[in-house]
Amino acid sequence: MSKEMERRQAGASPSVFAWQSTADIVQLEVDDLDNETEESLIARGAAYTREVVRIENASTVLKKNAAVVLIAIRKRLGDWRGESYEYRERVNEMYRMAGVPNTPRGDDLKASVRYHVGNGLRRYLTPRELRHLGLKAESPLERQQDTRATAAAIVRATKTVAQAELPPARASEGKKPSGQAKRRPKGEVDVSTVAAASVSQQIKASADQLRLMEVAAGLVGHLSLSTIDLNMTDGQRAKLDEHLAAIESKVRSVRRHLKKRSSGA
Repeated sequence: MSKEMERRQAGASPSVFAWQSTADIVQLEVDDLDNETEESLIARGAAYTREVVRIENASTVLKKNAAVVLIAIRKRLGDWRGESYEYRERVNEMYRMAGVPNTPRGDDLKASVRYHVGNGLRRYLTPRELRHLGLKAESPLERQQDTRATAAAIVRATKTVAQAELPPARASEGKKPSGQAKRRPKGEVDVSTVAAASVSQQIKASADQLRLMEVAAGLVGHLSLSTIDLNMTDGQRAKLDEHLAAIESKVRSVRRHLKKRSSGA
């Protein structure tokens, strides 16, 4: 049971929206609002939003509760996607009552509430219901996290490839010759330095191969099936399939080589 439901069972009126401070505001759940009228829902949403407008750095719970109110209105209207004229009119009325300004700050506030609506819908509806409605199963928060993770994976891959192309540091690099060091005749090669450099190159090359495959697997792992299904065009999906086929062919070739090495062939 949510805190809001406990508050009502204790005798508080659902139509009174007055708080001593924002700390008194509890997080709503959609089912908490099943018994409220549309007028009460709009008034409640306006009250939460008015506080967001009034307070420069308003608590996130205010925006989340305004979003829950909008989800409850969608539920009441049977318009989960929020596309009907009736729904949009009620949203506009809520923002008018709240005194949301037609300014960049007002636009940011509305965008923030929509963000929480998207997250709230994914918590309230099942994946099957979301698919039936033509909505992505991932919430805006999850998509944001996926985007950041994908970007980070691409950066890691780029750095790894760049590092793999660099020659290993020479064993003598960075060392200043000692005043006691014996000067070698011109053209004479330090065999120990060459051997050390050769070993260093082998170690680096081996480690680079493993890192390259690690980032390659990470990049493929970041492919989103829902994005492929819902956002890509047929041409983009065909191009993606070409890239995957090329990767698959290269992977098969390398694995065949590894098996031959393991069998001693």
